[in-house]
Amino acid sequence: MSSPLVLIPTYNEKGNLPPFIEAVRSSLPQADILVIDDNSPDGTGALAEEIAAKDVHVHVLHRIHKEGLGRAYLAGFAWALEHDYSHVFEIDADFSHNPKDLPRLLAATGDADIALGCRWMPGGGVSGWPWSRLALSRFGNLYARLILGVSYRDLTGGFKCFRREALQTLGLEKIRSVGYGFQIETTWRALKSGLSVTEVPIHFTDRTVGVSKMSGQTFREALILVWRLRFDRL
Repeated sequence: MSSPLVLIPTYNEKGNLPPFIEAVRSSLPQADILVIDDNSPDGTGALAEEIAAKDVHVHVLHRIHKEGLGRAYLAGFAWALEHDYSHVFEIDADFSHNPKDLPRLLAATGDADIALGCRWMPGGGVSGWPWSRLALSRFGNLYARLILGVSYRDLTGGFKCFRREALQTLGLEKIRSVGYGFQIETTWRALKSGLSVTEVPIHFTDRTVGVSKMSGQTFREALILVWRLRFDRL
């Protein structure tokens, strides 16, 4: 089919899910949605099924275990390719990514294989973070840029749009990252595969409902990951 697909990975996002799906449907009405739920204890998966039963554009993929963001997205990519969608989005379910930016990312793939939502460029920004987390994110992105030798300013961002052909070229079976390092690895492998990548300014707003999945362990894994990618040790 020629429509785009928005992937929404969830784990305990029951409070966010209904309004978030409504916002996505309003901003990009031609898109389908795939909720990828990792067996949320709070019943997010069951709620997603209730929504899908009333909206033919909403689908649900249930996963038995919580295996990390990367594995959830890889499952979603496989589902998207199997169902012949033209474009595939990554987006967080907690409103930290604004669904109103979906059309801009989609438009950007008219001239590129992948569009990255970028917080750290003119027109982009972050709200609701303490200075310590701001510094951590800026340092992490600068560190990744320097080690990998690329110019992109938001390698750790999780708001992306892929053309179908990009996912087919990327070599998804080679991706090993399971946490937020997944975002770095997918962009790196895209560039190594000769795909074109562009950045689109977005404003990131820290979640107000639910609990962040980011941790110090996640950050440490990403620091090691960039060296393994640089020397092809994955």
